[in-house]
Amino acid sequence: MIWTIISILFIVWLVGFLTKFTLGGFIHLLLVAGLILAIYNLLLT
Repeated sequence: MIWTIISILFIVWLVGFLTKFTLGGFIHLLLVAGLILAIYNLLLT
């Protein structure tokens, strides 16, 4: 389930990054959130 959320956050970040629709840097918070979730998931397993 967490990997699905991470994938969705990464895809949304990538689309926002490629279209230059970043909302003033907010789009990069999605990447950070995805990385934090990935690290959290790796530490739990």
